[in-house]
Amino acid sequence: MAIRLADDVFRAPGLELFDFPPLWSGAPFWLTKPVVMAVTGAFLLCALAWAAFAKPTLVPRGMQNAGEIVYLFIRDQVARPFLGKDADRWMPLLLSLFCLILLWNFMGVIPGIQFPINSHIAFPIVFALAAYVIKIYLGIRHQGLVGYFRNLMFPPGLPKALALVLYAPLELLYTFVTAPFTHAVRLFANMFAGHLLLAFFSAAGFWLLYEHPTVAGAPVGLLSVAVAVAMTGFEMFLQFLQAFLFTMLTAMYIGGALHPEH
Repeated sequence: MAIRLADDVFRAPGLELFDFPPLWSGAPFWLTKPVVMAVTGAFLLCALAWAAFAKPTLVPRGMQNAGEIVYLFIRDQVARPFLGKDADRWMPLLLSLFCLILLWNFMGVIPGIQFPINSHIAFPIVFALAAYVIKIYLGIRHQGLVGYFRNLMFPPGLPKALALVLYAPLELLYTFVTAPFTHAVRLFANMFAGHLLLAFFSAAGFWLLYEHPTVAGAPVGLLSVAVAVAMTGFEMFLQFLQAFLFTMLTAMYIGGALHPEH
């Protein structure tokens, strides 16, 4: 995609935004900027959790107050609705998952970083695979191997012949392929598209107003900057929403494995 103004060409940002070489020549292929940012974010989250809960007081203040707000939000809006009496047991996983995904997403709007870690498909895939390994393990542990696949493939009330021919293959495909794939891609695709759009409007505004200013191009440049600012706010909402939805779906899958009758 290119926009021609006068004798110059504006080239829109593309997939090169997501192509990060190793940090130095000879470094392992996986040692890239997103990996370093992801590890840094994980350590930062540990530091924030330590600051919030290392020395709790009866009346929370500062970091403890913020930490408890996030904890109560995940407990009341995610864990308890799907896990019931098992909610507290799974809160460490769900809280950590939500906070880490949210922090990695917010890196896309932090000046100087401006790259959402989850726009690299490898990171959402790891989260999704971890959730599904836990789901299948719990399902087999609580229902038994035979019971798990029987409940999965032959729900009560459905004729056995119909279940065997139609329902069972589709349910197996959904459980082991489609569901984990969509769980990961939903997070990845939103972060990928949002980052690309923000980069486009920001680059267009910079190019039209600073690098190649013209009378005709100035209004378009100003509009591009305004759209970039508005989209930054919208993107932050989506970053929060995707972290919430990913965590909620994880809780739902765990709850379904623990309580298949529901």
